Amino acid sequence: MSERVPREWGTPVSETPQYDFDTVVDRRGTWCVQWDDVADRFGVDGLLPFTISDMDFTTAPEVLAALRTRLDHGVLGYTTWQQDDFLSAVAHWYETRYGTAIDTGRLVYGPSVLSQLSQLLQMWTAEGEGVVVHTPTYDGFRKAVLGLGRELRGVPVGDMGALERELARDDAKVLVLCSPHNPTGRVWTEGELRETAALARRHGVAVISDEIHADFVHDGYTHVPYARVMGEEGGPGDGRWAVITSASKSFNFPALTGSYGIIGDPADRAEYLRRMETAEGLASPAVLSLTAHIAAYREGGAWLDAVRAYTAGNLALVEERLNAAFPGLGWKPPQAGYLAWIDLRPLGVDEEALQRVLIERERVAIMPGSVYGAPGFLRLNVGCARSKAGAGVSALVRGLGAVRA
Repeated sequence: MSERVPREWGTPVSETPQYDFDTVVDRRGTWCVQWDDVADRFGVDGLLPFTISDMDFTTAPEVLAALRTRLDHGVLGYTTWQQDDFLSAVAHWYETRYGTAIDTGRLVYGPSVLSQLSQLLQMWTAEGEGVVVHTPTYDGFRKAVLGLGRELRGVPVGDMGALERELARDDAKVLVLCSPHNPTGRVWTEGELRETAALARRHGVAVISDEIHADFVHDGYTHVPYARVMGEEGGPGDGRWAVITSASKSFNFPALTGSYGIIGDPADRAEYLRRMETAEGLASPAVLSLTAHIAAYREGGAWLDAVRAYTAGNLALVEERLNAAFPGLGWKPPQAGYLAWIDLRPLGVDEEALQRVLIERERVAIMPGSVYGAPGFLRLNVGCARSKAGAGVSALVRGLGAVRA
């Protein structure tokens, strides 16, 4: 299943010799959304994909070892997440990574972050009521909100005045906060989070903070958990809030399913669990997901640091090649994540024309900004071998040159 990328894709360079991120794992034929289902979105098979936000790397060896041990036991019956191995692993991660003590009595579990979002929206809103998001917006949020018959209301990232105006509307009920933000990679400062929390409390709006990208914050920036903002003495107090997250994004095991959350109000937590265990029939979680979470949070920190550094190198490569070809872009890597959010508007290119060139001539699949409500941008996934990332940015540079010729 492994092969070395052809030399013409680029020269592999690994800053982390204890882990091998340069060798390409062939994901084709494994029911992989990014590789095998590329035609579903782009209409053509066989494209080199830089699309859905999972990585091409195998997960941490510590996670794989724990999964093998669990499989060797041989019994995969009903299980529970309300046990100390899991709860203490989550608490350990927050304490060691973020210097934040969390109350494990506030934890909940769910099959996915979007599933948790949907359940909380059904608890805290009614059809036709307003749900505020930052724009550009992760398309999963848009689908969840609109699919439930709620009204999606966007405010530009970082515009606190626009945020307050939307939160002040009588029928605004929930703010979905993506922290760090997807697709821009923006890391919210502690001051911004405190101001957001204060605004939400003032206007009686619940906050759901999706923090699934938190572990991929790059050097020079700091993720502040929303639970810490709400839990510290002198914070905005006991406004209605929840955190939804998972180790699956950081450690690349989304196919195992599984996520967890922190819900501030005990009554809301009890109602969430009641809904999950009765209406949704999800009392028993996936045991392999629990196993993976525990191993990742107890033993996987070194792997995570290494893969984060490696993808930062990929982003630096994108910056170097893109700005060398088009100095006017002045593109900078995101503050978090392995998704390069690229503003192409200074080049004046037509999004549809560029996509045609990328697909038909360059044979690559890169997510257009219109997916996130931002025509003129691209989202390039570089959670992959350095050689593939180089191939992607080179194809993009050639494609941009073609449509500008």
